[in-house]
Amino acid sequence: MRSMVRPAILAALAAGFACSPARAADPSGTWLTETGTSRVRITPCGGGFCGSIVSAPGKGLDAKNPDPALRGRSVVGIQILNAPQADGAGFSGSLYNPNDGKTYSGSLRLTGPNSLEVAGCVMSVFCKRQTWTRVN
Repeated sequence: MRSMVRPAILAALAAGFACSPARAADPSGTWLTETGTSRVRITPCGGGFCGSIVSAPGKGLDAKNPDPALRGRSVVGIQILNAPQADGAGFSGSLYNPNDGKTYSGSLRLTGPNSLEVAGCVMSVFCKRQTWTRVN
């Protein structure tokens, strides 16, 4: 009797895993942007992920910020990514681009163990995508 119970429990567990929704992969870590000039650290934040700039080239000022009072601040330390929503194989939310001072609807998803696709969109139609590389 005991030998029949164990396979039944294993089968029930396997069926539960097969029916549960897929979770997006964890993008936590430090990422080099596609241009190779900045690094962004992504960390768990609420139910999703947030990302802040940890290094930038030159003076790295937030010169295009729509708030004139913030244009003299360093971009290092600024949170540019807020992706609180699991969205299929990734996460979605908003993405601030200090190069133009605008905030876009954004998404991120791992496309490999060391590559992350980041997209910023206007009206959810016109999107620009970048592939970031994990920094060890």
